[in-house]
Amino acid sequence: MLRLAPVLLVVSIAARLAWTYLVPTGANFVDLHVYIGGAQTLDTPGALYSYVYAEQTPDFPLPFTYPPFAAVVFYPLTLLPFEVVAFGWTVGIMAALYGVVRVSQRLLGLAGGRRSAMLWTAVGIWTEPLRSTFDYGQVNVVLVLGVLCAVYSSRWWLSGLLLGLAAGVKLTPAIGGLYFVGVRRWGVAVFSAVVFFATVGVALLVVGQQARYYFTDLLGDADRVGPVGTSFNQSWRGGFSRILGADAEYGPLVVTAIAMTAVLAWLAWRALAAAPGELDRLGLVVVVQLFGLLLSPISWTHHWVWVLPLMIWLLQGPYRYLREARLLGWGWLILTLIGVPWLLSFAQPSIWEIGRPWYLAWAGLVYIVAAVVTLGWIAAVRLRFPGGRRSCRYRAP
Repeated sequence: MLRLAPVLLVVSIAARLAWTYLVPTGANFVDLHVYIGGAQTLDTPGALYSYVYAEQTPDFPLPFTYPPFAAVVFYPLTLLPFEVVAFGWTVGIMAALYGVVRVSQRLLGLAGGRRSAMLWTAVGIWTEPLRSTFDYGQVNVVLVLGVLCAVYSSRWWLSGLLLGLAAGVKLTPAIGGLYFVGVRRWGVAVFSAVVFFATVGVALLVVGQQARYYFTDLLGDADRVGPVGTSFNQSWRGGFSRILGADAEYGPLVVTAIAMTAVLAWLAWRALAAAPGELDRLGLVVVVQLFGLLLSPISWTHHWVWVLPLMIWLLQGPYRYLREARLLGWGWLILTLIGVPWLLSFAQPSIWEIGRPWYLAWAGLVYIVAAVVTLGWIAAVRLRFPGGRRSCRYRAP
């Protein structure tokens, strides 16, 4: 199979491009339209957060929901024809996906493995987080790559710069700061905060009042980001909202679930940190990111790109010899290739209607339950193998 990896990658890329450009419903790039449309409003002072894109989504006009610094970053794209940007964006996501795989492997200490990375990329293109990323023209793969590079780099200033810039474009990567605090890379944690606040300062200089409006009035407004109850929202808040038939907000159920997840993530962290040998950096950052996905008010399926590094860790990482690790790794792969939240979306009356039959509501917990089971297994594996059967040497596949 590895010998055919280059061919499979070319076929996978060609098939994705064909799906995008030859199938009428292949891709609409609605989020990319929002990025560029929001950036274009910089020419009109005060218009950034009143902008909406509704050409392809009349039932759900899409506002610009990102930090104002993102509009500054995306502004150069407004100088090019949209078709050129969309094609380059698609190819760039594929390149970033390959980068995510390679950095994940290097964090595991795998030497070589280019053909293995090609195979992971060829398959990863068709997992649900990547399918929705390509369809909407999302930026999450690039942000995941930035965070992984920050974890991989031994230079405090580069790690801090990458994490701070990623958080300045989209707030979700900021959870990565917990990793650097946990491994006591204090310089990275502090400098990433400095860089993030520098992005806020740049935004204040460029958009002024709109930046203040975002960080005072809009920050935390989940309703503005999108329908909390849609099956595409795989966070605790989304899961409980579908079961209750109304927005659960951060009520007792959600807060309790998040608190229990925090404890579980902490136990998983301790289990990996206590293992003998070199620090398991990929495993630790994946634990943090899984917690962040469940904590967030909205975790769209395209936010779950982190399951690809997770699968690499399970199937090629320190516990790859354990049957449970292989079952979890293949389970995640099958789950994301099928795309259960995507299938469930066809059964919901509309993206705004939260109520649904009980069996559809409970089925909508699919990624949430899988993440909790994964964290639980990581937390428990050291209890099962106190002698530390962890392999510290890796052989390139």
